Amino acid sequence: MLIIGRILLGAGIGFGNQAVPLYLSEMAPAKHRGAVNQLFQFTTCMGILIANLINYKTDKIHKWGWRLSLGLATVPATLMFVGGLALPETPNSLVEQGRLEEAKRVLVKVRGTPNVDAEFADLIEASDAARAIKHPFRNLLQRKNRPQLVLGALGIPAFQQLTGMNSILFYAPILFQTLGFGSGASLISSVLTSGMLVLATLVSMALVDRFGRRAFFLEAGFEMFCYMIAVAITLAFKFGEGETLPKAIGWFLVVIICLFVFAYGRSWGPLGWLVPSELFPLETRSAGQSMVVCVNLLFTALIAQCFLVSLCHLKYGIFLLFAGLIFIMSSFIFFLLPETKRVPIEEVYLLWKDHWFWKKYVEDDDEKDIKKPTT
Repeated sequence: MLIIGRILLGAGIGFGNQAVPLYLSEMAPAKHRGAVNQLFQFTTCMGILIANLINYKTDKIHKWGWRLSLGLATVPATLMFVGGLALPETPNSLVEQGRLEEAKRVLVKVRGTPNVDAEFADLIEASDAARAIKHPFRNLLQRKNRPQLVLGALGIPAFQQLTGMNSILFYAPILFQTLGFGSGASLISSVLTSGMLVLATLVSMALVDRFGRRAFFLEAGFEMFCYMIAVAITLAFKFGEGETLPKAIGWFLVVIICLFVFAYGRSWGPLGWLVPSELFPLETRSAGQSMVVCVNLLFTALIAQCFLVSLCHLKYGIFLLFAGLIFIMSSFIFFLLPETKRVPIEEVYLLWKDHWFWKKYVEDDDEKDIKKPTT
C-alpha cells in the first residue's frame, strides 16, 4: 500500500513540477516574474519544514505516530485540489485555445491595468507560431532551439542535482550524531536545513528581480565551491578510519553546511526551476518543461543511487568532485546564460540573437528560413 502511495505521489510531483513553474511565469508581470515564480520553491521548502516539524513531534507518539504523520499530508493535498479548481487558465493558454476575449480579461485582471494591448499582441503572435508546430518535442531539437535545449532542458536541471546538495543533506545527520543529538539527529538536521532553505528562498525572492539571475548563480556558486573545499579539507585531516570527529570540528562543519544550504537555497534551488520556465517559446514550452522535470528527477535518482558508493570509494574526495562540478556549472552560466530579468516571457527569444555564442545558431536558422522558396 505504501509503495502504491509513493508511485501516486511521484506522479503528482511530476505533474506539479511541470505545471506550476510554467503557470507562475506566464501569469507574472515581467518585472516581478522572478519573485512570483520562486513562490513555488518557497512553498515547497515551507512544506518540507512543516513536514519535518510534524515528524519530529509524531516520532515521540508510540505505535500510531507515523500514521498521523502520513495522514496529515491529506490537508495540503486537499487545499491544492480545491484551490486548483478556482484558478483561471493563463492568458497564454487561453490564446492558444482560441479564447481571445477571456484571455484578454484574465490578462487585464492579473496585470491590474487595461493597457495590455502590446503584451496581448505578443501572445497572439506567439500562439500563431505555436499552432504551426505539430511536433513540439521534435521542434525542440531544431538548431534554432539549441539554446533552450542545452540550457533549459538539459544543463540547468542536471546541474541543479550535481551541486552536491544531496550529499550535504546526507552527511548532516552524521554530524549531529557526533555532536550528541543521538537518535533524533536526522530529524534535527532536516529541520535545520529546511529552515535555512526557507530563509534563503525569501532572500532570493526579494532580490532576484533587482540583481538578476546570473548574479545569484555566480555569487552563490563561488560560495558553494569554497564550502565544498572547506568540508573536503577538514575531513581529509580530521576524520579518518575509526576516528571520532572532535566537537569543535563538528560545529565548524555544521556552520559550513548551513552556509552551503543557504547559498544553494537562494540560487540553484529556486533558479533551477525559474530560469528554464523563462527560456522556452510558447510552441515548445510544455514539451521543454516536461524535459526539465524528467532530467531533474533522473539526476536526482542517479545521485541517490551513486552517492553512497562514491562516498565509500572517494571518501572526502567526493566533496572535491562536487567542488569541481560547481566550478564547471558556474562557468556554464557565466559564458552561456544571458540575463532574463524583466524581459517579457514572449520576448526572451530575442536575447539569443545578441548573445556571443548562441546568435550563430539563431541567425543561421533565420537565414535558412529566408532562403526557402515560397509556394
